[in-house]
Amino acid sequence: MRPDVIDLRNFYHSSLGQVVRRTIGRKIRLMWPDLKNFRVLGIGYATPYLNVFRAEAERVISFMPLEQGVIQWPREGGSLVSLVDERTLPLPDSSIDRIIWVHGLENTTDVDPILQELWRVLTSTGKLMVVVPGRRGLWARTENTPFGYGHPYSDKQLNRLLRDNSFTPGDRQGALYLPPSNWRINLRLAKAWENIGEKWWSHFSGVRIMEAEKQVYALTAQPERKVRKRPVILPAARPVIASREARCTRDDA
Repeated sequence: MRPDVIDLRNFYHSSLGQVVRRTIGRKIRLMWPDLKNFRVLGIGYATPYLNVFRAEAERVISFMPLEQGVIQWPREGGSLVSLVDERTLPLPDSSIDRIIWVHGLENTTDVDPILQELWRVLTSTGKLMVVVPGRRGLWARTENTPFGYGHPYSDKQLNRLLRDNSFTPGDRQGALYLPPSNWRINLRLAKAWENIGEKWWSHFSGVRIMEAEKQVYALTAQPERKVRKRPVILPAARPVIASREARCTRDDA
């Protein structure tokens, strides 16, 4: 079961959701400080983290899965979001520079086909950023936030999954060390929670953020095929002597 698009929107409109957006958004920005002239795609429910890139990127679009539903984004201007089947993205090969996948990986059962499709649309130097619930964190153990649904991941599991689908894992960050609670004092101390968590229990973050680069293998040159020469068999020539004898016999007659 995955959260509905309305539940996701309502969460990010709540006080706790706004803290989550700012906290994860800072980590994303730290890992991708400049996307000038890049083409950026958000997958799952990534719109809370895409606005910051719209002023610098060449293009920013968002795709939401059929099972989740779609909601208008952005509020002003033309729509930049579409409802799609994640296994068949309506994009040409090598057309996207950066992909952010949020509220998606942990909720899907067809992981390999989707990762292969993301690999297809990325450029040769393209990168994928995955945001998933951390297996050791508190956020995966409660269902009062969208991070409490689906399958949480450890860094080791993410590494293996990405490598198996031709991605090279790179930088990784943890976020959401504060308890998943709407208590006012908890929200006020959110930044302090993050600072303490990064220093003392970095492996127990509520969310794991991992970057991976598209892995392109060089094609090896095929050896030249040796053409075997076959002997040409010509028809047997008529004996010259026999022809002369036949002609003499005709003359004598």
